[in-house]
Amino acid sequence: MIKRKLVLHFPKERIEEPVIWKLVKEYDIVFNLLKAKVDPEKGIGILVLELSGEDKNYAKGIEYLESLGIKLQPLDKDIQRDENKCTHCSACVVHCPTGALYIKDRETMKVEFDKEKCIACEACISVCPVKAMSLEF
Repeated sequence: MIKRKLVLHFPKERIEEPVIWKLVKEYDIVFNLLKAKVDPEKGIGILVLELSGEDKNYAKGIEYLESLGIKLQPLDKDIQRDENKCTHCSACVVHCPTGALYIKDRETMKVEFDKEKCIACEACISVCPVKAMSLEF
């Protein structure tokens, strides 16, 4: 069984197609929608999904997505933290819905970032006063 979080970048011509439906029906892949940004008028189609399925079906499903020109990106490449900019002010911690940003040691108050928990909701980006958090595509 494979389980991965991915960002799917849809080409403009595929935005309104039932691509995820086919993953479920034909490849028996289970999905959990973490985030979506879809605007057909602007040609934007981005889905953040957790996909899981049996190895063989998962591989075929990924091949199907790639055959449609959908760019696949591991989720951990989306939100980046610039360690040189971060002042560990913890403004981001209270806004992180998954606990991906947290304080491990109350003595040092250093903010930690667990990319595995991150769903790329972008809440941390808007509240960071020094712009240490960014979205990378």
